[in-house]
This record gives sequence, C-alpha cells and structure tokens, in this order.
Amino acid sequence: MVSISRRAFIVASSALVGAAAMPGWAWAQTTGESAFLKARVDSGELPPVAERLPANPLVITPLERVGQQGGDWNHALVGGGSLSMLVRYQGYEPLVRYNQDWSGLVENVAESWSVNDAATEYTFTLRKGHKWSDGHPFTTADVQFWYDAYFMDPETSHGSNAWWMVDGEPAKLEVVDEQTFKVIFPGPNGFFVQQLAWANQDQLTRTPKHYLEKFHIRYNPEADALAKEAGLESWIALFQREIGMLDDNTFYQNGNRPTLNAWVFDRAPGSSTEQAIATRNPYYYKVDTAGTQLPYFDRVVYQMVADPEVLLLKTLQGEVDIMDQYIATPANKPVLFDSQETGDYSFYMLKETAANVMAFQLNLNHNDPVKNALFNNKAFRQALSVAIDRQAMIDAVFVGQGSPAQPSMREGDPLYNEQLAKQFTEYDPAKANEMLDAIIPNKDGEGYRLDEQGRRVTIIFEIDQTRTTFLDMFELAIPMFQAVGIDAQMRTMDRSLWEERVRRGREYDATAHQFGANSGIAAMLDARFYVPINNNCFYAPGWALYYTQPDNEAAVEPPPEVKAQQELYRDLVATADPAGQNERMAQVLQNAADLFLTFGVSLPPDGYGIVKNNVVNLMKEMPNSFGWPTPGPARPEQFFKS
Repeated sequence: MVSISRRAFIVASSALVGAAAMPGWAWAQTTGESAFLKARVDSGELPPVAERLPANPLVITPLERVGQQGGDWNHALVGGGSLSMLVRYQGYEPLVRYNQDWSGLVENVAESWSVNDAATEYTFTLRKGHKWSDGHPFTTADVQFWYDAYFMDPETSHGSNAWWMVDGEPAKLEVVDEQTFKVIFPGPNGFFVQQLAWANQDQLTRTPKHYLEKFHIRYNPEADALAKEAGLESWIALFQREIGMLDDNTFYQNGNRPTLNAWVFDRAPGSSTEQAIATRNPYYYKVDTAGTQLPYFDRVVYQMVADPEVLLLKTLQGEVDIMDQYIATPANKPVLFDSQETGDYSFYMLKETAANVMAFQLNLNHNDPVKNALFNNKAFRQALSVAIDRQAMIDAVFVGQGSPAQPSMREGDPLYNEQLAKQFTEYDPAKANEMLDAIIPNKDGEGYRLDEQGRRVTIIFEIDQTRTTFLDMFELAIPMFQAVGIDAQMRTMDRSLWEERVRRGREYDATAHQFGANSGIAAMLDARFYVPINNNCFYAPGWALYYTQPDNEAAVEPPPEVKAQQELYRDLVATADPAGQNERMAQVLQNAADLFLTFGVSLPPDGYGIVKNNVVNLMKEMPNSFGWPTPGPARPEQFFKS
C-alpha cells in the first residue's frame, strides 16, 4: 500500500483503476488459452497460461467492456527515427504508472510500494512468479543488475538518472528477497515514484540480467570477443547497444532482448523497410476481470511510412486504427473530418499539456566561440523573439487557435507566471532592429549582420522533418529573422539524424521542439525549458550534462545564475512537502523568466486523434503528453476490435 498522508498525487489505490487480486488457484480455473498460442502450448513449447501468469496477476477492468483475444492493431511509424513513439503504444510498463486521468499513481509491474514520511526510503514488492517474455523469472536480481552493471558503472552509464541522486550522492539499493527491494536516499527525494512512472524512465523493468550479463565484462570475461564478432570495438559499445538506454532507436531495434511489455517484436523496426511486427507476450502479467490474459490484440503491425503525407493518406483510406502523432494538425482536420465515413473512423480529444507549440532553441553551448558568445547574450535572444509575428504563425498554422506565449505554465494554474508567459511576445521588428544594432551593428551589402570576425550572422535551425507544423512555422519565421539582418535557415532531416546531431552534438546552431509541461506536478517533472537538467534541453546540452554527470568530458560548467537554477531545481525534487514544492517551483519559473533561455510561439490548443469505429476501450478524452505517453496509460493492452 502507498503512504497517503504526505502527497495526494501519489495516492491511487488499485481499486480506483479496476485492478484486483484473485487467489492463484482461481486463475487456473478461469483463464482460457489464447488461440494464437495454443499450438505452442500443445507442442510443449509453452506451458499452460495458468503457469505463465504470476501468482497475483494485475487485473484490469476494461474501460467499456470485456473483450476477446485476437486480431491485429494496425499502426504506422514515420521515417526511420520515430521509434520514441513506441513507448506510447507498447513500451509503457514501469514499476508504478500514472492512472488514466493523470491524477495519481497506481501499481503496475510492482505489486505494491510504500514510502516513508521523509521520502528517503522507498520499498517495492514485485509479483511472485512474474516472468520475462522468454519465460525467465523477473526478480530483484534484474534490479540489482541494472544498479550494478549500468547505473553505478561509469563505463556503461550515460548519466541520465539524476533523480536517483540526492546532493550528488546516489541512492543505495537494498535487496530484501527475490520480490522485495528498497531504494534508500541520503536525503528527501520527493518525486522519485513520479519519475519512475515517467515515460522511458522505467529502466528497472527493461534490464533482463540473464540476457544482458553475457555482454558485460564483469559477468563474462569473453565479452570483448563477442563485441569484436559483432564488429564493435569493445564490450562497452556492445553492452550499450544491447541494453539500449542510449536512445529509443537502439532500444526498440533489438527484438532479441526479453521484455515485460504486452507485445514482443518478431520483426523489429529497422529489419524491414515495409513493416515492423510485435506479437503477444505469452508471459504478460495482466488479465481482465473475466480472467482472460491480456493483451487482447495478438499483434501490432506497424507500416513503415516515409513521411506524414503518406501516413495521412493511409489514415484517410482506413489503414490505421489509432493515430494522432504527425497527422492530427489543425490544417489536416477538415480533410480528416470529411473522410470519416470513407475511412470508417471517428475522433477522440487530446487535452494539451505541452509548454508551447514550438520552442526556438539556440545552442548556448556551441563549439564556435563567437556564436556561443552571441547566443548567450540574452538581449540577442530577446531581439529574435520580438522579431517574429506569432499571431501570423498562429493564424496560418493553427487556424487562429492559440495566443502568443513563451514556453510557460497555462494561465489559471496556481504557478502561472505572467512575465514568463508574455514577455517579448509582441511583434516589433523596429525594436528587434534597435536591440540588434546595439549588439551586432555591422552589415554586409545585402543587409545581413556581421559578427566580430566579419562573418555573416547565420543561424541554421536543424529540424526533424516529420514535425510538419514546425516546418510550416519556420517558413514564416525565417523571413522575419532575415528582415532584421539575421541569415536564418532551416535544415530538415530524418528523425534519427536529428537525434544524433541535436541530442548528442554541440556543432548545431539551433533547433526547435515541443513537449515540456504547462501545469501542475507534470511541469515540475518536465522542466526542460526552465532549467537545463536532461538531454531534452537542446538549448544547453553541455549544461544539462553538467547537472547529471559533471565529471563527463563533454559537460560544460554553466554560468553562476544557471548553476544556481540547477541547484534550486535539485532542492525542489528533494522536497517532499507539497507547499515546499510549489514554493520552489514558483522560484524556478521566475528565474526562468529572468534567464530567458528559449522562446516560443503559443500555448497549444487542444488536439485530437482518429480511431477506427470498431476499436473498443480507447478513452474518448485524455491528456496529450509524452511523460504520460498518450495513449499508453489508457492501457493499450485492453484495446480490441468488435
């Protein structure tokens, strides 16, 4: 059970989401065998379903009604680098998860958890008899392996788990028995469980020791030889590839690694240019209220499409069952609306939670010292902000839905900060020119400004080409920047290349992205635009690395005011008291307003998605988020077709 006296957000009992317990003997009597797996059971390849389930499966009450096993979920992936989307559809299986309305936390892989009043000690109990997709037991040995072989190993870790630290000191892991372990911090860590529930933070449930240990030199002295056989320089590169924590492409392209997810890749993304196919996990640990093992769908079939235009066409033709990413733009809504009958689909609503529709992000850790100095001049960033006509962009791209705003909290939220939201949003090219004249007054014959070395001030925004609304906004923004003497350009690329250049490089000038959060505790967890704390802070990758891994050679020590902001955020996440959390977050937001690290366009209007009319159990309205990875917490394992 969860301690409920301190933080209302983490309070959500299993009963609130329809989970229940039933004696293990009862499952053997009530759980039928999947027709999809029956031949494997009959041949002896698989044990009967009652032996594949844990002693206490997680019982899910279907949203609308109990369904039946079978059929395909027809889906699609855009381009070669959109695999981060998979956490939304089949990759959200943390120990503890957000509930359906994002108001609290519930058990998931963990059978139960508790936290002491000081938020220094967290105890988790796993399900007895829980197994990986290959039938091997999932126990605390896997948790211990993650802790030893990855988190605490400087050769393999990427320093991306700062929330496992307090005051620079890592949490201690104490294994009690095969099902129980404790995470003990040297001081309060008030957001630890919420972070565990955040998308892609579920590393404890992604690390099968029995599969991965052969790739780590500490567990297998022949690991270097295995690496060379695989064409890699050392066991470190091999282990990092196999554990897949570097990025989502690496993780989901490995179909050999056992999983706890509802579906297992038989044909992983990247192995075919046409399709990726995931089939039901025989050992999945959830059942419905009738005792039927989930998931309902036997397979998830992803068509690999080149771009959003192809995806839109396939959606209009009824080839995609559920979709909102990449196609559900304001511009596409009329054609999608008109084609509902032809495509045999309807709409669902997404309540937007992003901090902005798009944030412009100059690289404040640029390798070029002249550009680095210019980009770090706050007045330069402010001048660029007033140089863009946000209302024109909102009218053209979002059909007038929205109002000019910086990346910020939504108005009406208790933490709303008007300065943060509204400063430098008024379109004023004369003011922009005046501000730029004071910083870079010299111009060439074409009116473009020249830096201190006599070079044209050029800013190349590198953009993920699947973000069509970004491309549309930049078509308008670029001439606005050019009108004040900045040689702005846009370079589009496949998502995988964008990830490589922007998430892990320092040579790019600038980029743009969305996400972040605009309200409540979600903004405290995803504060990317307010303080550089993780590799989603594309405006300051070196500063973010300094926050997570200050000894890394690629880390860049921030200026004092940014370092102070990082320390304040560190204090925030260590705070267990809600009033203290709000007080510190309010100061984080005020500091962010003063630092002016990024600038945006508009808070996002509510969105939408399409769902085929025969799909059952999808929520008709849900938050649109990546941290709560829409539609993951709607439990795709209980979707089926009537």
